[in-house]
Amino acid sequence: MAHMCRQMTGIAASCAGWVGIIVATATNDWVRSCDYAVVTCIRMDELGSQGLWAKCVISPALYHCVARTQILSLPAYVQACRALMICACLLGLPAMLLVLMSMPCVKLQTDNFAIKQRRALVGGILYIVMALCGIISTVWFPVGVHQEEGLMSFGFSLYAGWVGSALCLLGGTLILFCRGTDPGTPSRDNSFYYSRQGGTATPLDPPANHAKSERV
Repeated sequence: MAHMCRQMTGIAASCAGWVGIIVATATNDWVRSCDYAVVTCIRMDELGSQGLWAKCVISPALYHCVARTQILSLPAYVQACRALMICACLLGLPAMLLVLMSMPCVKLQTDNFAIKQRRALVGGILYIVMALCGIISTVWFPVGVHQEEGLMSFGFSLYAGWVGSALCLLGGTLILFCRGTDPGTPSRDNSFYYSRQGGTATPLDPPANHAKSERV
């Protein structure tokens, strides 16, 4: 029961982290840059926000974005972060399916304990790979922007990516290291044998009892 609770906690954390990574990938509020105070920049229409797919200008009455469509002219860090975040989003689906199929309550025709353990192992590794992709992207992108333009503050999308990556790392670790025991293997603590004389149940563990019963 405790193993299943830990597994469910890992699955919930990983799925929430996957959603955070998707939100970070799809939105463009990664970093905000400005030469003045925030209020001054908004009034002067100079508060810039940018992400993987567009550069935006934020003002009280306008939110205008210009898409980054020139792939070959983009900086290398933008292209690398795009690739890493897309990989993280795509890996979430097979990871979730593998982990769900490894749960004890899910029964397939050819399932056994070893197969379920392998599914949980692969699913946990995929979630950890997702977390690493998200962490690298959300650290590399603001560093690259800061070197090019100067960085004022982090945006909502960057925080979503950090939280999502942390949850995927936590969930993947829980799934990876919370191994259960095979319910089909009998435990020696609960095993008994019956002697020919008394007919009473005697624990199996002490080897001396076996020798005595054989001599009867």
